[in-house]
Amino acid sequence: MMDWQRSSLIAAIVLVFGYLFIQWNEFKEATSPVSTNPMEESVFVPEEPGVLNSPSGDPSMDSEIPEVSPVRETALPESKINGGRLVQVQTDVLDLTIDTVGGDIVRAALRKHLSEQSNDGKPYVILNRTRSHTYVAQSGLIGPNGTDRKGQRPVFRTRQTEYKLEQEQEELIVTLELDQPGAKIFKHYVFYPGEYLIGVRYEVQNLSDNPWQAYLFGQVKRDTSDPNTANAMGPRPYLGMAVNTEETNYKKLDFEDLDEAAFKTEKLGGWVAMVQHYFVSAWVPGKEDRNHYQLRRLGSKSLYTAGFTGPLVEVAPGQSGSLQADFYVGPKNQQRLADISEHLDLTIDYGWLWWVAKPLFWGLDLINQILNNWGWSIVMLTVVVKGIFYPLSAASYRSMARMRKLQPEMLRLKELYGDDRQKMSQETMNLYKREKVNPVGGCLPMLIQMPVFIALYWVLNESVELRHSPWILWITDLSVKDPFYVLPVLNGISMYVLQTLQPAPPDPMQAKVMKIMPVAFSFFFMFFPAGLVLYWTVNSILSIAQQWIITRRIESEP
Repeated sequence: MMDWQRSSLIAAIVLVFGYLFIQWNEFKEATSPVSTNPMEESVFVPEEPGVLNSPSGDPSMDSEIPEVSPVRETALPESKINGGRLVQVQTDVLDLTIDTVGGDIVRAALRKHLSEQSNDGKPYVILNRTRSHTYVAQSGLIGPNGTDRKGQRPVFRTRQTEYKLEQEQEELIVTLELDQPGAKIFKHYVFYPGEYLIGVRYEVQNLSDNPWQAYLFGQVKRDTSDPNTANAMGPRPYLGMAVNTEETNYKKLDFEDLDEAAFKTEKLGGWVAMVQHYFVSAWVPGKEDRNHYQLRRLGSKSLYTAGFTGPLVEVAPGQSGSLQADFYVGPKNQQRLADISEHLDLTIDYGWLWWVAKPLFWGLDLINQILNNWGWSIVMLTVVVKGIFYPLSAASYRSMARMRKLQPEMLRLKELYGDDRQKMSQETMNLYKREKVNPVGGCLPMLIQMPVFIALYWVLNESVELRHSPWILWITDLSVKDPFYVLPVLNGISMYVLQTLQPAPPDPMQAKVMKIMPVAFSFFFMFFPAGLVLYWTVNSILSIAQQWIITRRIESEP
């Protein structure tokens, strides 16, 4: 029984070791150095405004504009831009660039989140359209009287090219104008102080004698470049799309999924998002509307879109009407995302253990409100979790302490019956029975705790609050690796000390493998975020204290 237990443990460790090695190789391939950072490049402006060039030469083959049926194309007049093509918008949390061709958001920088942790760090750029990178938020009108069609985008006018939300303002409205035969169209972007949620409102004035009809669409378009270059090891954060469906609250589709086939669904309300580490962009259409969602690859391009099309809106002759949706671009703030739309907070991807991870994050956030330091909050939360599971841990450590106390007798039985496996097994079980020791007792309590520890691991890995958050002294950013590798070394030492307090494997080869594990894990932890290594190190130190106390108590018994 003891050999089986040890073999299973070593097999599990080897699997984890192999998984981490694979993740390391994948990271090296995905983050090979490039000459420039495309996210920091200037916005690229195509030479021909309003024209979408298709790589196949046929706009209908690779059109980024979604289709509705039936569609009656309408000729659009050529419009001129007043004052320039790009419109700059600044709020207290956002720096945006809007292209008057299409009225799309072609660049978004987060002023409260820096690209690098330094005094002169630039705002983190999440959306951008450069020569080497595409990640933009598009919206428009399609259908009988729509402004957008295959291969063609409308060219809006604007009264000014720079807008700023002042401190005393409650909102900032950026208006783009377009003249259409028989109609006048205004596209409003609405910004609020401290808010990453942007209102997108179309106002239509029907000046004709016929009904005006169109569908509102919104989508994010991006390539497959991975912005996650901070950590070389550990589980790679999800990069891809997600949508809220009738069947699944949070359905993920990565780029490879869409290479095989497009995904379509419809839902009352809902949302569609582009997800990456720490940040998310999402379209949130009307909650009372029956919206159609489509996620697809753009033909032969290395570009993908995730978007929605709302219901048909009709404006009577001589009347005015509106079409609207909201667009979020910012950090994965759990509470704010939950307030915006149901299940949008699931884009903070805790995996299948989300039901354990959410209360853990709530506890971590509550502790941080008191301590005002995420590093010490991690330490305190680890202590709290360890305290909650103390009875289970104590049962496990008592079992291991008793097994350790029986090591001399186990060695004696091995000398006597080493060549007779059946007799050896029989005498070993008699020894366990006589000493009232359960060899499995050390494993089961630990297995029960594993979901909580794994969930806490994902909480620390997914929490944007830890990004650029300092702890003490040399740890100035809990989301990146320890620059001097102090925590990984301490973790390796603590793992080794904990092993010395546990019963040694009877097999010499198993004993050698167990001695290698602290060194191997210390090496891999050198590339883990400091916050995660802090959690593991504190947990190991607490385990040492608990195991030492229990072992001393058991060994003092007659």
